Amino acid sequence: MANGKIGVTTENIFPVIKKFLYSDNEIFLRELVSNAVDATRKIQTLHNFGEFKGELGKLEVNVRVDKEAGTITVSDHGIGMDASDIEKYINQIAFSGAEEFLEKYKDTANSIIGHFGLGFYSAFMVAKKVEIRSLSYKDGAEAVEWVCDGSPEYEMHPIDKTERGTDIILYIDDESKEYLEKDRVIGLLKKYCRFLPVPVTCGKKEEWKDGKQVETDEDYVVNSTEPLWTKKPADLTDDDYLRFYHELMPGREDPLFWIHLNVDYPFTLTGILYFPKVKSNLDLQRNRIQLYCNQVYVTDQVEGVVPEFMTIMQGVIDSPDIPLNVSRSYLQSDRQVKKISAYISKKVAEKLDRLFTSDRAGFEKKWDDIRIFIEYGMLTDEKFFESAKKFFLVKDIAGKYFSLEEYKALVESTQTDKDSTLVYLYTTDPTAQYSYIKAAEDKGYSVLVMDGELDEHLMSLLESKNEKLRFVRVDSDIPERLIVKEDKKGVNLSASASDILQGIFSAALPEVKDANFIVAIDDAGETAAPVTVIQNEFMRRMKKMAEQQPGMGFGGSLPDSYQVVVNVGQPVVNKILSDAEGALDAEIKPLLQEIEDLNADITKSREKDAGDAAKAKGQEAQAKVGELRDRQQSIFKDYAGKSPVVRQVIDLALLQSGLLKGKALSDFISRSYSLL
Repeated sequence: MANGKIGVTTENIFPVIKKFLYSDNEIFLRELVSNAVDATRKIQTLHNFGEFKGELGKLEVNVRVDKEAGTITVSDHGIGMDASDIEKYINQIAFSGAEEFLEKYKDTANSIIGHFGLGFYSAFMVAKKVEIRSLSYKDGAEAVEWVCDGSPEYEMHPIDKTERGTDIILYIDDESKEYLEKDRVIGLLKKYCRFLPVPVTCGKKEEWKDGKQVETDEDYVVNSTEPLWTKKPADLTDDDYLRFYHELMPGREDPLFWIHLNVDYPFTLTGILYFPKVKSNLDLQRNRIQLYCNQVYVTDQVEGVVPEFMTIMQGVIDSPDIPLNVSRSYLQSDRQVKKISAYISKKVAEKLDRLFTSDRAGFEKKWDDIRIFIEYGMLTDEKFFESAKKFFLVKDIAGKYFSLEEYKALVESTQTDKDSTLVYLYTTDPTAQYSYIKAAEDKGYSVLVMDGELDEHLMSLLESKNEKLRFVRVDSDIPERLIVKEDKKGVNLSASASDILQGIFSAALPEVKDANFIVAIDDAGETAAPVTVIQNEFMRRMKKMAEQQPGMGFGGSLPDSYQVVVNVGQPVVNKILSDAEGALDAEIKPLLQEIEDLNADITKSREKDAGDAAKAKGQEAQAKVGELRDRQQSIFKDYAGKSPVVRQVIDLALLQSGLLKGKALSDFISRSYSLL
């Protein structure tokens, strides 16, 4: 049996660092500037502790681009390094100076960014050679230069350097010449370093003079060292928040409102989240929340840090307690992240509840813009749902808003059916469904407007939370059946009359693309329409939800199914039936009697003890019934074709439901003129 240690050689690890450690090579500048900021914050901390009594001097980080020399230099006036420091922190990969420093000064140290001791090596992703020139703050320290070409070999020797601090010089390789463009470097600094706590300069400010941009003597500072989220909310005005928003999101409309996050226990979290105006799914642009770690930009992929529904918000979150991998590019999901996510969700819900309670009128004005956000949250976050149901609003067709509790109290007495189920009637298009709305209102019912893109899903969720609640679209049934108050008796029609009525109306129905029609007979009374076209609530909602689900697009290929309800209580329908019976009884009654006799033979043939003769007779009867049904349909179709009134009442119903189009609409108009 043998014991030993696994060895990792620099020959093996360097290619990993250079090619695979970081997800994007442009972050080399973030890492080097962050290290320079760390060094600067360290000298400040040592000075505060009295361990460094010299002059601090001008504490800033400078980035210089020399296109002719092919170099980028990152300089600081921080603590610097001597030969032993370089040996410890540079030559020993992954021994982080920040970790050691934090442990020593953990109670009072300023926020130190680095954690892994690998950021420096990101330089080799873009450089063929890297030099370090450094002078430590320590008394009597000797300046040193370290040079490496990306191989495991390096050179280190003393140099003349009088200013405390470190210069990192990158000799950019041929594949990365884009980083020798000053505008490219400034763009990266603004992306990753715009809020670092130490001034970062790059070149000189420019001004327009004599028809061109010329450099001034003033350094160009790319960052704001005290971003808004690091300040106390009590010290800020609305204008401060709006200015910061437009700095983050130039060209956008003013946000609706915002939340300033500021917590130091049980984790550290600061930030500002803004509610943008969101009118449709087209506006659901994600990746607009920027994640920072001690003011260093990390990522805009924050799905693991904030609840999914909040990824449509905009703003900044800063937390040193969010665990990152060595490149700071990916979040690692753990309990701390879940706690932070839950906290943010809770604070957003509290903010909305305060707005609802303290300024109901203002909240209602914003509702149409924030509704999709709140619905998204209710659908995807159970805890947010429990909070949001207090301030979630519904709107009736008069434009009046109600909370869920308020609306329940309003309609409970009039819109509870015979099974004690509360029925909320709604419309998705008040204009197109006007006649259905009017019919419902005439019966004393209230109608909600539910035209949002997530409303179908939300209604299903609310129904699942309350088995005694049902949402019904106003055009999903005739008014008398929208809310059934008592058991209804069947229609009093003979089999022959029912067959004739159903037959002629079925024969008169036009062909409508992607639509199936089923004729049903009911007695809705004299004042109701003679014919009404309705669509089953459950089937229609399921079809729409299937269309919206990824990978469930087959829902869109299914035809819409409609029910054509013929109202025998209406005088026009009674007249149609009376005329049809007088004209067709002589032909239809014998057919119906023959079909009834044949059905008796078919029934006998299916009995267990039926012999071969009975089975054969049954098969012959089935074929004969088919022929008789075809003949019956031919009679109905011929009669319906000669009855403009039948087609007229059908077309009126189709017109009401928005299904009468093209040639059918033109024929209806012509027929209407002829019937005048």
